[in-house]
Amino acid sequence: MSKIGFIFPGQGSQKAGMGKEFYETYPISKEIFDRASELLNLDMKKLCFEENEWLDKTEYTQCALVTTSLAIMAVLLEKGITPDAAAGLSLGEYCALVAAGAMRMEDAITTVRHRGILMEQEVPAGLGTMAAILALDAATIEMVLKEINGVQIANYNCPGQIVISGEKEAVDIACQQLKEAGAKRCVLLNVSGPFHSQMLFHAGEKLGEVLSDIELSTPQIPYATNVTGEYVRNKEEIKELLMKQIYSSVRWQQDMETMIADGIDTFIEIGPGKTLNGFLKKIDRNVTAYHVETPADLETLMEKLQN
Repeated sequence: MSKIGFIFPGQGSQKAGMGKEFYETYPISKEIFDRASELLNLDMKKLCFEENEWLDKTEYTQCALVTTSLAIMAVLLEKGITPDAAAGLSLGEYCALVAAGAMRMEDAITTVRHRGILMEQEVPAGLGTMAAILALDAATIEMVLKEINGVQIANYNCPGQIVISGEKEAVDIACQQLKEAGAKRCVLLNVSGPFHSQMLFHAGEKLGEVLSDIELSTPQIPYATNVTGEYVRNKEEIKELLMKQIYSSVRWQQDMETMIADGIDTFIEIGPGKTLNGFLKKIDRNVTAYHVETPADLETLMEKLQN
């Protein structure tokens, strides 16, 4: 019997039209999009389904992506596809919390709206940036960055792909030195801020104030936190981890290794894109990975799980 892990993408996977077919096909998806519109006083249909100038702005991206992934997940649960564990990349961790029964759907949607605004406002545009470092091992990158102030590892995505984040000048210096250390490429990312760096420390503190009003529950299944790469089972740890997550490294590879060590052999990426499937292929080729972005993907998944 397969053990299933639900995994959820983070910022960068958003695209116009996401969730539209689920909205039109499944009443429970429509209900979630409509509820999000009501909670946030935003037109989520316009934001998610139509080409527009807002979807790529952090303050809107985060609530749009979380709403979409939750609207899709609700259908999987309705069809009897349930997870044994969950994880989400950065922003996606809020969906993992809902999947684990630790956070209410409504609270996840409203919290990430605040999170997006806080992250957008914390660092003025142009002061910070991020870069993907390709084909260089984590230990070498860590050693190089130790000697440079103002830059840190933002994401341990998979072997051969690590993202760094911080002050623009520090990231530029780091890229040059990492190339000299053997990196195949250093690719500057088109992002609005230095996410998962100490430059967002105060945004994390402010998020703590938002979270203070949220009531959490004990996770019904374990979820893997980005901050440590390990399972969380105690609700008392969750708020501090979510605060730290904004300015700490995302240990995605470690999250996946934790779930695989627990016997999770089937991963379902819920939301737009296949980025996490790509990471999984580089982390462990022995696991099975699916993605569900459209109702057609869901039909394919159900056929495969029944075989």
